[in-house]
Amino acid sequence: MRFIVKLFPEIMIKGAPVKKKMISQLNDNLRTLLHRIDTQIVVKRFWDKIEVQADDAFNDAVRKILSQTPGVEQFLEVVQYETGEELPLIAQKVAEHALSSIEGKTFVVRAKRTGTHETSSFEMERFVGSYLYEHGNPTGVDLHHPDVKIEFELHQKTLNVITQRKVGLGGFPMGTQGELLSLMSGGFDSTVASYLTMKRGLKTHFIFFKLGGAAHEIGVKQVALYLWGQFGASHRVKFITVPFEDVVAEIFRSTHESYMGITLKRLMLMASEKIADEMGIDAIVTGESVAQVSSQTLRNLAVIDQATTKLVLRPLATMNKPEIISIANQIGTRHFAENMPEYCGVISQNPVINGSFKRIEKEAARFDYTVLDAALEQAKSIPVDSIIDDVNQTEAVEVVKLLKPGMIVIDIRREDEVAASALEVAGVLAVPFYELNRYFKDLDPSGDYVLYCDKGVMSQLHAQYLIDAGFKNIRVYRP
Repeated sequence: MRFIVKLFPEIMIKGAPVKKKMISQLNDNLRTLLHRIDTQIVVKRFWDKIEVQADDAFNDAVRKILSQTPGVEQFLEVVQYETGEELPLIAQKVAEHALSSIEGKTFVVRAKRTGTHETSSFEMERFVGSYLYEHGNPTGVDLHHPDVKIEFELHQKTLNVITQRKVGLGGFPMGTQGELLSLMSGGFDSTVASYLTMKRGLKTHFIFFKLGGAAHEIGVKQVALYLWGQFGASHRVKFITVPFEDVVAEIFRSTHESYMGITLKRLMLMASEKIADEMGIDAIVTGESVAQVSSQTLRNLAVIDQATTKLVLRPLATMNKPEIISIANQIGTRHFAENMPEYCGVISQNPVINGSFKRIEKEAARFDYTVLDAALEQAKSIPVDSIIDDVNQTEAVEVVKLLKPGMIVIDIRREDEVAASALEVAGVLAVPFYELNRYFKDLDPSGDYVLYCDKGVMSQLHAQYLIDAGFKNIRVYRP
């Protein structure tokens, strides 16, 4: 199958050097991703498009990558012929693909030319339309609201008959807009904010502040891995964990309760700034939205930002929660967010909503910053693409490789994953991970349960959830 990749329109209006650089980067990104599928896939760059040619066996995998790679506005699936400008031959080749689709329907023909031609696009449309009308059995031609639109492109002497047109992600190619550090909690806001920066072509690293609970850390790693795998896998990025339990304890010791929430956010930005400096990164992104909670009033955000000299981006600043959840649903992070355990280590009593710059200086002066320095010294950084190995090596939950009599397997994959590759185990229970917490408490408490997923990460995560909730009869099945 041959695919023609159309570029994000904002790329095409850039100056020639910038446009060339962006197209070259997108070409490299696609080659990196597609060659993981098959090194024989051909990726060819032109001044206004990119062409991909792959064996038909890999069509679905290629479609998935093209639909999720930043910089791709849309992509066409085409059948290619060398026809020159011979209108009868062009009409014949188009008819081979179009006649069956216009049977009993209205249709219109749309042609596009690139290069130098003696025949206009309008003349090609008229000729091919007449040919299809004479040789097919349509109900008529409708130029404005047809049942079927027949499309083809003529590039010099090459005819591309378009069989499918798919929408891409848009945005700029990954790696063309610099790097930033995303504060990740794993909920709706931080995951959507990270997606939006990745879509804009920003190489997005992840930083997680551990406030307590192994399950939360595993959960955030899982959603970070998902986001990277879906939208940013052309580049390697890092996942940094900073233990913040002692920092929270110091906040309780030193800070007035009404300023605890603001202080925690300021300390997170200060820690992120130091990590970003080490990585040569100029910007930080958060999932904060104006007025969503008390710490996110305009004044409080200004007080928080005073703690760092880094540029702080807030893509969700003017979005409401339903809009954010809608995006999370579209990109596949909603179920992760809904099942993410929240460890809000600092909940202010009567939190201030109009923080004072002078007052925060006094609060900050009482904080022992050697505690923050100690947390940064214990920070752990790993490549995102090694998260699976990292979680599996942790072995926080017992792993079973061979099933024993009496063990009950719970397959926690999504319904479509189970349908595509059913687990051949007698008596297996299929419970999607986002329903597991509700479902598990109704099971026989004396049962011996093992959780299964493809790579062992989600099963490890949700086994830890259940253990944190007080269940002990749970392990992970990793054959």
